Amino acid sequence: MNNFQDIVSLGKTDIKISTVGVGTWAWGDRLVWGYGGGSYNDTDIQEAFDVSLEHGANWFDTAEVYGLGKSEEFLGKFLPSASKEVLVATKFMPYPWRVCKQAMYRSLEKSLKRLKLDQVDLYQIHTPLLWWHKPKYVTTLADVVKAGLTRAVGVSNFDTEKTKMVKETLEAEGVPLASNQVEYSLFDRSIEKNGLLDYCIENDITIIAYSPLAKGMATGKYGPDNPPPGPRKRIYPQEKLQQYQPLIRLLQEIGTGHGKTPAQVALNWTICKGTVPIPGAKNAKQAAENLGAMGWRLKPEEVVALDKASNLPD
Repeated sequence: MNNFQDIVSLGKTDIKISTVGVGTWAWGDRLVWGYGGGSYNDTDIQEAFDVSLEHGANWFDTAEVYGLGKSEEFLGKFLPSASKEVLVATKFMPYPWRVCKQAMYRSLEKSLKRLKLDQVDLYQIHTPLLWWHKPKYVTTLADVVKAGLTRAVGVSNFDTEKTKMVKETLEAEGVPLASNQVEYSLFDRSIEKNGLLDYCIENDITIIAYSPLAKGMATGKYGPDNPPPGPRKRIYPQEKLQQYQPLIRLLQEIGTGHGKTPAQVALNWTICKGTVPIPGAKNAKQAAENLGAMGWRLKPEEVVALDKASNLPD
């Protein structure tokens, strides 16, 4: 029996989400993740969905651009047979040709069609491109809430200044800013350094941490002699891989003490920091491992040790 709370509120809304969600970027993505190339297929993705629910997750994060809509289609296919209620978050991509506010309505309606839903639980602006970080356009988020197309709204990749503007703009419309989805992991702690994490925590804006395993680095399986494949190899050159080894060894050491994997320790660290991680899961094994980050917490001294070990030069 534990006393850890693994269901939390999404921002100031009444929506309750598990402390680990499921990121679905890889569902249908060929370019970065190699979907359909032999490493995983539709059956693997279905199993990842089912096992995630079995192990305590209750929400999935997708986007219209993930797999060019394929990710949303997968969720739409799986939802009717789900073993429990599932919450869905998706995103609007502010392409340069989306020059009017009505573009968000059209985008959301297409997402809902792929998801086979009448309403999503969280709708987010994927990135602050062009005018979609301006107050006049941000108010469209409030409009889609009032239209009943989404229960809550958020942003993604917005810095502190833009997040504050969105919060204030939405508040004037009577709608809270529920979340900001940003990259955050032991290998990228920039939101701590630039003040975004503190601002969001102080204002009850949930930080949804994407790439919480640093695209596989926190699993411990990559190193100078075994670099990650594909585009990730350019992100993590030999010098960085060497630099990360003490941190990876500490993840392994702490994990041994808890009977957990390095990845589970890394995810639990993000929870201890007050964020909600959304690791990706391409198959049942990954899904089960990711959700093993719930139900326990690192000791305060372990969090401090990981903070120190991950305080690496940019």
